[in-house]
Formats: sequence, structure tokens, C-alpha cells
Amino acid sequence: MAGRRPRPDELELWRKVAQNTQQMHADHQRSEHPITNLKTPKPKRQPIEPFTLGQTSNGTAPPHKTLPGIREQVAMAPLQMDKKTFGRLKRGKVQPEGKLDLHGMTMDQAHPRLTQFILRAHASGKRLVLVVTGKGKARDDGGPIPTRLGVLRHNVPQWLAQAPLAQVVLQVSEAHLKHGGGGAYYVYLRRTR
Repeated sequence: MAGRRPRPDELELWRKVAQNTQQMHADHQRSEHPITNLKTPKPKRQPIEPFTLGQTSNGTAPPHKTLPGIREQVAMAPLQMDKKTFGRLKRGKVQPEGKLDLHGMTMDQAHPRLTQFILRAHASGKRLVLVVTGKGKARDDGGPIPTRLGVLRHNVPQWLAQAPLAQVVLQVSEAHLKHGGGGAYYVYLRRTR
């Protein structure tokens, strides 16, 4: 119905309906509280401004709140590791001790591989590993639901934050350009005890 004006017969029907309506529960001013039998006042309601059928809105719609992108989500994560080491890491001055390349894998293949790799690296005492996901293919299948580009790129940080990997992962950060940039993550592991 958006985009067309109501016909005169529709407007007349609306006016008849509006004239014959009654307020529901108009006699209920206060209700008794079932436990303490105290009278509790009803919350005040904002009056509804009168409108006519077909009238345009006076206000503006609230803006849509969208989730931040994966880069922003990873960057906004609180710093868990040493600040000085993190600064060196972001500048690409720390060399990763291991690397896992997930290019060309499906989610079903990549998730167990990532879990095995991280747990083995932690067990062997490694502190910094590189996980390469790739940036994802820049194409859309044209369906009604938009798809995120880089499925692994979006899922790897979530997998690292879930059990059993959450117990061994201290920090996840986007890699420096010389180690893959936006298509790779540094994973800083906790010390083995």
C-alpha cells in the first residue's frame, strides 16, 4: 500500500471505525498488587497524536544500528597481553613461531584444523602463531540475503574465543602487512604451565 493514496470509500470506512471504537479498560485506574495488596499506580502513557489515514510521518526514523566490521571487532577487543610486546607485534617486529594457512578450505575443514593447530602450538610452548584466512572472494551471489565476504575471516576470531581454544588464546590481532594484513591473524598464546 505504500505509495498510493487511500480511495474515498476507504477513508469513509476508516472514519466509521474510528468513531465506533472505545478505549479498552477505561475504568481501570489502579490495580491491586497481588502479594502485598498495595495499590500501585499505573505507568503514565504518552498521549497518541491524532492522525489520518494516508498521512505522512512527521518524525524521522531512528538510524539502523549495524554491527561493526570484523576489523573493528578485533581491534576493539581489550588488550590482554603486554603493551610493549603488542606494539612490536602491530609493527610487524615479532616473528610468528608457526603458521596455518586455511586458504581454500570450507568451514567444516578449517575449524578442526584450527583447533588442532592452536592446541599443538600451545602444548609445544609457542607464544605467537599466524593464522592465514584470506580476505575472501569479492563477489555476491545476488540472493535476497547479503553474504559476508570472507567466511573464514569472520569465523576464526569467534572460534578462537570459544572453548577449547579460549583457555589457551591470550590475544587475537590483525596481522601486519608483511604477514598477510587483513587476510591473517596473529594469535598470541598463553604460557604453558
